[in-house]
Amino acid sequence: MAGNDETIKAFVEHLRYERRLSEHTVAAYQRDLCRLCDFLDERSIGSFNRLTPPQARLFAAGLRHAGLSGRSISRTLSAARSCYRYLLREKQAKLNPFEGISAPRSERKLPNTLNIEEAAQLVSIKPVSDLDFRDHAILELFYSSGLRLSELARTDLKDIDLSGATIVVIGKGDKTRIVPVGRHAVAAIREWIERRAVWVEADEPALFVSRAGTRLGARAIQKRLEFWARRQGLDRGIHPHMLRHSFASHLLESSSDLRAVQELLGHADISTTQVYTHLDFQHLAKVYDKAHPRARRRR
Repeated sequence: MAGNDETIKAFVEHLRYERRLSEHTVAAYQRDLCRLCDFLDERSIGSFNRLTPPQARLFAAGLRHAGLSGRSISRTLSAARSCYRYLLREKQAKLNPFEGISAPRSERKLPNTLNIEEAAQLVSIKPVSDLDFRDHAILELFYSSGLRLSELARTDLKDIDLSGATIVVIGKGDKTRIVPVGRHAVAAIREWIERRAVWVEADEPALFVSRAGTRLGARAIQKRLEFWARRQGLDRGIHPHMLRHSFASHLLESSSDLRAVQELLGHADISTTQVYTHLDFQHLAKVYDKAHPRARRRR
């Protein structure tokens, strides 16, 4: 129905401009809500505000019967709940029919990671050109600080404090956190910044820029990572999130501090971090400095 299309369009604008979610996340919400629209059409329910809790439960059961994984069902129901919260705020719905409806549990598998030797092999490149120095800084920062691809792409020069060895990270939902930066990454970023001025106009804020002197996009960063993975002799597909997973796993292996890693990764819920392991808590900065392979101090 045209009315439902307009509802989704308005909700997408809310996600994009009010909640400032990434385009990837917005697209996922939109796909999931299209499933709900199809259900409304098939059942002749009509508009979003006519859906009842029993019908919402029927929708959830249909997702399971269609063979979707527990994770996919959970994401779809989360999108529906978020949409109805928005509709309630806008006074376009009287209730949220998805409150209290949960997806079946699915096994959470440990993400693919590099081992410590592979991670060191990847980031230990020998730069020759200016842009090699840029790529070296990107790789070191990814692994040093566990950033998401979107977070690294958004990083501005002002966000880096080299003397304090920290970075201000703007994460999901524009939430800000401060993360330590290891000494190898600090050195690589310092070398890149010395060369960066040749490539940019004075008012360019981005830390990492392209040949054109403008902010390096997420897809371009991903391609550079794939290039260096091949160049460094790693014989499997490497993607940016693999370095984030490696950061978390290696830190937990050495420190056993789940809460610290949760804060460093910017996870709102510690259950998200528990995908890596189930361990005890200690102190964040101490853990990072002593445990992360690229942050250890020389004795």
